[in-house]
Amino acid sequence: MAERRRIKQVRPLEERLAEQAAKLKEQAANLPAGAEREKLLRRARLAETGAHLSDWVTSPGLRPPKLT
Repeated sequence: MAERRRIKQVRPLEERLAEQAAKLKEQAANLPAGAEREKLLRRARLAETGAHLSDWVTSPGLRPPKLT
């Protein structure tokens, strides 16, 4: 069995997703209206949603109460 390649991420997921969303929006802005542009904009929205979900999941409000 082959070993899995493990990559140590330096930047947080939220940051990487936000950067990807910005790049996709920039690419879409340079395209004329059409299917390809809509595809890029959809991918950008998904990346933004992923970043927000990650923030929400890691928020302190979702932590279970500490038992003493």
